[in-house]
Amino acid sequence: MSGPSQLVWITGAHGLIGNYLVQTAPRFAPHWQVRALTRADFDLLDFAAVEREFKKDRPQLVIHCAAISTVAEAQKNPDHAWRVNVEMTRLLAGLASEGRFIFFSTDLVFDGRRGNYIETDAVNPLTRYGETKAAAEKIVGQNPRHLVVRTSINGGVSIPGNRAFNEQLRAALQASGQGMTLFTDEFRCPIPAIETARAVWELVQRNGTGIFNVAGAEKLSRWQIGQLLIGRWPEVKVKIQSGSARDFAGPPRALDTSLDISKIQKFLSAPLPGLPGWLEANPGEIF
Repeated sequence: MSGPSQLVWITGAHGLIGNYLVQTAPRFAPHWQVRALTRADFDLLDFAAVEREFKKDRPQLVIHCAAISTVAEAQKNPDHAWRVNVEMTRLLAGLASEGRFIFFSTDLVFDGRRGNYIETDAVNPLTRYGETKAAAEKIVGQNPRHLVVRTSINGGVSIPGNRAFNEQLRAALQASGQGMTLFTDEFRCPIPAIETARAVWELVQRNGTGIFNVAGAEKLSRWQIGQLLIGRWPEVKVKIQSGSARDFAGPPRALDTSLDISKIQKFLSAPLPGLPGWLEANPGEIF
């Protein structure tokens, strides 16, 4: 059991998962003192400042959520994405070499050719975003006390209002004016961010190390996700239609990056849910 004086840094605390970790800490991790780090505290790309603050605080745990977290942003600024997602992670993991460190990765380290990936499957990212996360995973994995959390798309309510997949979809539908096409053959394992936070805090309490897939228990296509959510948004008047990712003219897409979560389920006091079941059980939740 963690002692009451133990300090955890949570980077990216204004992001989706970071904020849920901060908000749920009193419930799921009451023995940890949380320092929720945002850009208002200091710039994580100012490595000298990070090192000074770390040596001053000496946190026993770092949960590293800050990242360039979208495929589009990483493709647009590949060098910046590498510095944020890889070099920043290298610095923090090094500073926390004698303590515990949790790094958030992604299902997009896989190429999506077969789906249902387990933790030991070989990575083969198709995007710059996936490349940066795969490279950072290697760095984190050099320390046997450290933990990599591979997750899928997370939903909920974010402080900026545009970080959760449901927020992004709703905004895109409202902006489109004429509806959208969602793919029936591109699959993820969507999960509410509050469930991701719960799983991570349980891994902390159980001293989990290595790689864990933390995702929804059900694989869904983009089309299925849209069908689930649009009924909860009476303000959205446009319609969605089905289509195929194979007709998409852009860069290659990882079509099925679904994650096998058998490993993490054995660690948890309650299993991770699929998105349909969670939405049905929580009809009043903003999503």
